[in-house]
Amino acid sequence: MILLFSFATEQERDKFEFIFNKYRKLMLHKAYGILNDYSLAEDAASEAFIRIYKNMHKIDDPLSNKTIAFIVTIVKNVSLTMLKREKEHAAQEYDYDMQDPFDLEEHTLAQLGADYIYRILDEMGEEMKSVFLLKYAYDLSHKEIGRMLDISENNVTVRLHRAKKKLAELLTERGGADAKQR
Repeated sequence: MILLFSFATEQERDKFEFIFNKYRKLMLHKAYGILNDYSLAEDAASEAFIRIYKNMHKIDDPLSNKTIAFIVTIVKNVSLTMLKREKEHAAQEYDYDMQDPFDLEEHTLAQLGADYIYRILDEMGEEMKSVFLLKYAYDLSHKEIGRMLDISENNVTVRLHRAKKKLAELLTERGGADAKQR
């Protein structure tokens, strides 16, 4: 697949190749979790890589949490679009209307809460922050996280415990959810 893209520099090609090899399984996992079909998940991951290629200028550090969030967001959006198309196609076949599952108010409130949590997570050590995000933002198992970070499952559990404890301390210091309104 990488051969199909033309890159301006060898460095850009190497960065894309690294991203492809590092995050392909994560992207397939996320897409499969949404689509529940392996071949559709592969299609979603391929489409996501095309979008990543088109936005390579937005990626500075392929190992950063920002990059992981960017990649997961792209594959999630592609998968949700595919799922929507599949549902629309099924709706046309059976001639019934689908309700729009997107609730703007719920999405906005969730995003405000997520932004607040991300700001607090930025204050934690990178080890705890990475494990916490991979577990709760990307819904990965301890085994998958361990493989990604090249650490044991026990180490994942310990880091996750420490991250939750630290997050609770930071939230308590700031007065919990009320602090985001300050």
